Amino acid sequence: MEIPSLLSALMPALTFAELFPNGVSHYAIGGVFIGLGVAVIYLGSGIIAGASTFLETTLSYVSDVPRFQKAKYLASRDWRVVFTLGVVGGAVIYQAAFHGEIWTTDVVWWRLLGGGVLVGIGTRIGKGCTSGHGVCGVGSASSTSIVNVATFMTIAIGTAQLMQAVGMGVSP
Repeated sequence: MEIPSLLSALMPALTFAELFPNGVSHYAIGGVFIGLGVAVIYLGSGIIAGASTFLETTLSYVSDVPRFQKAKYLASRDWRVVFTLGVVGGAVIYQAAFHGEIWTTDVVWWRLLGGGVLVGIGTRIGKGCTSGHGVCGVGSASSTSIVNVATFMTIAIGTAQLMQAVGMGVSP
């Protein structure tokens, strides 16, 4: 079977309206804010705003593991915690303001936990997270980041298609 026919069998043709039933403006606005945020952090500190580095920096508060006690983490951990809390807090405020509730998901807890563990493993193997590679790395034309993002997306799309095909109750 040829690759184009395999792709069309796995992913039926969707219209723009089906892909974005609520329009694209809120995605575009969010993208502008994300771009501005990482640009301000990079221009102000020279640090790429990837989420996995923010987690490692935060762990420097509670772990004696030498990896987390590096001088670069200790010097920047306070503002990184504020940044991370801002990301989470911004999502909570948006959800509460526009949807009237703070948390909504139909995903069972063990799938969220399993997905988080797999993402954590992937960030170590890929030497960075989707935000660091996807937003900052691709934005700076890093060939490593472009390959990593292509890998992330290929695996994510394939996994979603597989879960839908085997009837796991997940639709891509």
